[in-house]
Amino acid sequence: MSAVRDHLKSTLAACALGLGLLAAGAVATPAAAKPAQAAKSSKPAARAKAKAKPVQLATPVASPAVTGLVAGIIASHDNGGLPFVVIDKHKAAVFVFNADGSPNGAVPVLLGYAAGDDSVPGIGKRPIEKIKPGERTTPAGRFLTSFRPNGGKKKSLWMDYDAAVALHPLRELSRSGPREGRWQRLKSPSPADNRITYGCINVPDAFFDEVVTPAFKQRGGIVYVLPETRALAEIFPSLGVTEAAAVGPSTGGR
Repeated sequence: MSAVRDHLKSTLAACALGLGLLAAGAVATPAAAKPAQAAKSSKPAARAKAKAKPVQLATPVASPAVTGLVAGIIASHDNGGLPFVVIDKHKAAVFVFNADGSPNGAVPVLLGYAAGDDSVPGIGKRPIEKIKPGERTTPAGRFLTSFRPNGGKKKSLWMDYDAAVALHPLRELSRSGPREGRWQRLKSPSPADNRITYGCINVPDAFFDEVVTPAFKQRGGIVYVLPETRALAEIFPSLGVTEAAAVGPSTGGR
């Protein structure tokens, strides 16, 4: 297990060096892939390019809890040959892995407003305006995921359909308006202000399109959400992870 953990740490560190542009939303475009087309660009195209400025986001660094959990997943084959995601609520970060355990991407995320590791029973059937701030938690645990519609043509990576908990891009929340400042929260260096959702995990649009969707669209995968008020061993008893989880960051920002 220690050898797997040491290899994982070095691999994640190397991966982080190459993820800066992706985490910032500066993904490859057809224009970048075909330089010959750039000469044909018009003024409208130039204006469109100017609007597509990347959002500068810091690439998260995996904590000992993340590396320990991933080592346990790989050693036990708990992911069942599927790609998987680890979400660190303490750091407000998501780490995506291929089916073989190799890192695929990492980025800051937005999480449930309230600290806690369990969804309120029946919360998925309640109108969103009836959900109290203290009930807006992102549950911890292991979730078998799949793509399903999110109230329209767009699809989200659903973790718990009954509790209405999913991983989805920020664009699905455009109706929330500038008051919540979700993009600003993602760009903030502190994870404390990343607590704003009703329990879902919000990721940058480019990251969802270029990392999450290609990895999970065929067969789905597994999402592991680390706890913030309970022990790791309590949530993942079969993975050999023993680090205790402390209470997560303060729920500010509303």
